[in-house]
Amino acid sequence: MTQRSDRICILGGGFGGLYTALRLSQLPWTDAKPEIVLVDQRDRFLFLPLLYELVTGELQTWEVAPPFSELLANTGIQFRQGAVAHIDVTARQVQLQDGATLDYDRLVLALGGETPLTMAPGVAEHAIPFRSIDDAYRLQERLRILEASPADRVRVAIVGAGYSGVELACKLADRLGDRGRVRLVELGDQILRNSPSFNRDAATKALEKRGVWIDLETQVTEVTADSISLDYRGKVDTLPVDIVMWTVGNKVPDFVKSLPLPQTERGQLLVTPTLQVVDYPEIFALGDLAEMKDADGQKVPATAQAAFQAADYAGWNVWASLSDRPLLPFLYQHLGEMLSLGTTEATLTGLGVSLDGPAAHLFRRLAYLYRMPTFDHQIKVGLNWITKPIRDLLAS
Repeated sequence: MTQRSDRICILGGGFGGLYTALRLSQLPWTDAKPEIVLVDQRDRFLFLPLLYELVTGELQTWEVAPPFSELLANTGIQFRQGAVAHIDVTARQVQLQDGATLDYDRLVLALGGETPLTMAPGVAEHAIPFRSIDDAYRLQERLRILEASPADRVRVAIVGAGYSGVELACKLADRLGDRGRVRLVELGDQILRNSPSFNRDAATKALEKRGVWIDLETQVTEVTADSISLDYRGKVDTLPVDIVMWTVGNKVPDFVKSLPLPQTERGQLLVTPTLQVVDYPEIFALGDLAEMKDADGQKVPATAQAAFQAADYAGWNVWASLSDRPLLPFLYQHLGEMLSLGTTEATLTGLGVSLDGPAAHLFRRLAYLYRMPTFDHQIKVGLNWITKPIRDLLAS
């Protein structure tokens, strides 16, 4: 009877999961290479920081969301499309909703987070989050209908003035132009609270230039099909609106909270600096669903940048745990932050550099091109970006 080789099961095909799988496929296995199985309920990877460019038509779906089948070709990584129904941590088995069961020797949990839609009445029914390709498609369809209507104005309210809300506000203002009425609603007393002052100032100027109305210290009390109610210092105003975008908050999927694993009060999994779940060394966790702390005990932010870096360590440590080699504690390096501010501008700070405007826009694009998951995809997207101006000129 042939003995089964080790199996590494990775749940979640976002930055944390996909990049961990790719890292594992590149490491040298002296013994038989284990099976590497990546599971995600969607058939495409999403490069989330570029999702905004779909709304303005700057990029196409294949650039931002390439199929897993394309990315994993010739890597030896198996892809299973499906949703997780249950994990038996004692038997070391993952059960999928289609009835399939996957045994594992090492498990990587990288299922990401979700946008909570229960913070005010009507949000779940009428607001649109902005976290997936489906969200972008839903927004695009709504915009298409409104833009084709005889209405003089397209009124959009974006709740949350963090990174996602600010970037979305600038993109939508550029798309809608003079016809748009974009409102940014923030519970706090400033936008981009956790950003460097340079980025915050550049974003404020970009929003003002585009005529985006900013409501600070304002709480949403209700959303309906055609209105949003806002509470500013005890006074509630109900305003007509065509679209409400909801970018506030980040919660761990309910499925993760149900696991018999050590968790924080917010439901995040407790992990060691080697990204192993406390008391379960065969299970690794990273990204939004884990409270990651680096080798110095500092809490790691739930950002794409952190997921990129954590995936390198997760891949190495899974490999090391199966290869009798020492595991490495996660050393997080904050490299700065970048924000898109419309279709031609951006702002960035990091590594001693502060830059905004068109130059920052170009740098951001190149940085994200470098971060795309495979060299083949980088080449395809890069060539498309280089030749697009020529194609546009010929078509005009």
